[in-house]
Amino acid sequence: MLQSNERFRITYRLTCEPAEDPYAKARDLALEQTVEVPAEVLPPAIAELVVGRVEVVEPVEEGGAAEGGASTWRAVIAYEAEVTVGDDVTQFVNLLFGNASLKAGILVEDADIPATLLMRCGGPRFGIPGVRGLCGVEDARPLLCAAAKPLGLSPADLANICYAFAAGGVDIVKDDHGLADQAPAPFAERVPRCQEAVARANADTGGRTLYFPHVSAGANLDAQLELARAAGCRGIVVSPLLVGWETTRRLAEESGLVIFAHPALAGAFFHPTHGIRPDVLLGRLFRTVGCDGVIYPNVGGRFTFSLEDCEAINRRLREPYGVLRPAFPVAAGGIAADRVPEWLDRYGPDTVFLLGSSLYRQRDLRGAAARLVEAVRRRTTVER
Repeated sequence: MLQSNERFRITYRLTCEPAEDPYAKARDLALEQTVEVPAEVLPPAIAELVVGRVEVVEPVEEGGAAEGGASTWRAVIAYEAEVTVGDDVTQFVNLLFGNASLKAGILVEDADIPATLLMRCGGPRFGIPGVRGLCGVEDARPLLCAAAKPLGLSPADLANICYAFAAGGVDIVKDDHGLADQAPAPFAERVPRCQEAVARANADTGGRTLYFPHVSAGANLDAQLELARAAGCRGIVVSPLLVGWETTRRLAEESGLVIFAHPALAGAFFHPTHGIRPDVLLGRLFRTVGCDGVIYPNVGGRFTFSLEDCEAINRRLREPYGVLRPAFPVAAGGIAADRVPEWLDRYGPDTVFLLGSSLYRQRDLRGAAARLVEAVRRRTTVER
């Protein structure tokens, strides 16, 4: 016999056309995400325990009014954790927005995560303090990261870029997420050469820069991890929406490496009236499956995130949440080097700033990195 256990809640914003009943839409969502059959065919015990329980349906604005005659409503649905999710992170995401993604006007605004799932996933294995420790950076300043790119360069060319950034003093040099196992720079050749270049720069300067290769191969994933560890890498970059939720969780639990997440494919979820809010997807979910740092496109760059989105992601990644360690927000996507001190003032020191184009435009990569590092050190010294 089914037993009731812990319930958790998901908050949706529903956009309803004039003829749509928001209460009926919420009830339909609760059925669709669990049993996928009409309520009248369900045994009472299943209806009571398995189907999501609609707890709140209320207008977002007075009268629920929105543009074009549509109305917007906040709906809170409670799900029974053990029978709908268990400890399966993939099933949690499926319940969160699986079939709902095929409908219209459904936006996930918030999501509690069942305690059993939090315990199983465990969140970041290093978190903010652990990554700082590996970089040898006290908590008074942010970390600085630079991307080795572009696709098409040889391993020797990419290694030279890594050396220049590391010698200039950035804390982390990462592969661009477009670097995989391609002919111009095969993974097995590129990664050892780039790691050796960073180690050589550290020996020359006394630095502690880390190199994070991008790991993407499905069938060859374990081989790539072993090669990265053998080369001396302390972290990797992965794209959770490409490699999968459970794979990301396993990497965090078993690899012994720092996990930085890239948001590739995430933009498919980010629409004003349908999808998953950026802070829920990148902040809460990526952190839950073990990402120690989460890359997101900062406001004012070449993408379309708002300041509100960015600050909400930062908050979700750092705030106390169950057993999870805090993770680094990694602001990226076209940050200008001369504006990093300004963003530091707004976001605070528990941030990683990831730069690419604004450093490459200066041609002298080592000098550009050194100037950035000095500007941030001056700002943090003044603030003390």
